[in-house]
Amino acid sequence: MSSPEPPTETPGREAPTCSAQPTYSNLGEVRAHLLPSKACRPPRKSGSPLADPHPLPPPLPKKTLSRTQSLPIHGVPSHTPAPKGQPRRAFLGSHSVDESQADDGNARPACPPAEPAFSSFDAWPGLSGHDLNCPEAMHAVLEARQLEGLRTVHARLQARLLGGHPGPCHPGHGFRLLDSSPYVESGDALYYRMVRMSNGAWHLLAAKVSKPGPEEPRPWGLELQASLPPHFNLQGLCGSVPEGALPDVPWTGPAVLAAEVPERTLTQWLAEVGTRKRPAELAWVAALLLLQLSAALEQLEARGAALAELRPENLLLAAPRGCAAAGPPRLLLADFGRVRPQPPGAPCAHAPQLGRLLRTLLGLAAPSATPLAGGLEALAARLACARPSAAQTRGALQALLWGPGPELHRQGAPLGRWLQVRRAGLVLHLAERASGGEAPGLEDWLYCEYLAEATEASLGHALALLWD
Repeated sequence: MSSPEPPTETPGREAPTCSAQPTYSNLGEVRAHLLPSKACRPPRKSGSPLADPHPLPPPLPKKTLSRTQSLPIHGVPSHTPAPKGQPRRAFLGSHSVDESQADDGNARPACPPAEPAFSSFDAWPGLSGHDLNCPEAMHAVLEARQLEGLRTVHARLQARLLGGHPGPCHPGHGFRLLDSSPYVESGDALYYRMVRMSNGAWHLLAAKVSKPGPEEPRPWGLELQASLPPHFNLQGLCGSVPEGALPDVPWTGPAVLAAEVPERTLTQWLAEVGTRKRPAELAWVAALLLLQLSAALEQLEARGAALAELRPENLLLAAPRGCAAAGPPRLLLADFGRVRPQPPGAPCAHAPQLGRLLRTLLGLAAPSATPLAGGLEALAARLACARPSAAQTRGALQALLWGPGPELHRQGAPLGRWLQVRRAGLVLHLAERASGGEAPGLEDWLYCEYLAEATEASLGHALALLWD
């Protein structure tokens, strides 16, 4: 996609913002209009035209702009020009040409972003020229801007990873089955790939067909799944496959449409990668998978629900959108047939199950192989006795993955300072990678989420759960 050539000069602070059409004027015409009109001049004397004491200077010739495409200024908010020597670049919150609108050859101003735009240093809120001599004020403003930028990066990465949700089914949709046999078989369901078409647009979905079994799914859990908003680690539903929409389907009974097509189950992943990955790499990916599972269980606990039995064969793995295939997979909790209401005040039912699953994942790597594997083994023991909530477990896993470590906890170092340094370092790290054209992935998004949400108190609770 090509974007229009940028203008050679940048509009200043006082650029007009509400003209009906972009106008380019000739300087000679402007000067001519500033002179008195003929009606206001004294009458000429008869005779030579040289007798006119105020001759009208001829207008200057009109100039044509050398740019083939110029940016109109109608509707564009005023902004501060970039400092000399620093080119204006399309980055987070910048007012640049919208690339999605530039493919038709007609440049239009980009819509203002929802988040505050990056502006010049002296325009930052809460900072005046007098504060440049106050280190405390400078530190507070820089810290606020780092956190704001981190949250912006996290929100944009989340939008890319989640992508456009297909939404519910409508009568005008058409369907086509891609597979005559199940694409993935989990412990409780068969998944077939399908395409849903409407007005030239199509979505790749998965038809989920429940397996017959002695234990009937709990209707309460299935109703809860249908009512939950889209979440990165919860299987989303788009309705049911209409009867008669597909001739000769290879299944019997009803089928629901899942928004994400799984690639394998966690049990299959363990069998495939257990012999190929090194122990250090395996422990890292296992921690990222358990972190995503904790985030999914946290959503259930917030709704007063609990998973009666956590089975690896019912945990689905899918490739996150827009990420490299070599990165960690996306984990989806899909077994809502075993979700039941959790009595208020009851101990957390997920902690012992997470501890057993963690030991299963660590069975492929010796606990002493890496410090991370040793920390995960310690967490598994704490899950069995302390029974923390899913949110507390997620915080402990974040601390194991990205710090702070037990040394900082034993020294009693200020965790707020550590958090500030890590936020600044991550923003710089992402900027360096973006300048080289490297796209962030799932692990970057999870790290951004950690540092954007963490507080000094939450860090202290996580370290206490791990090392006290």
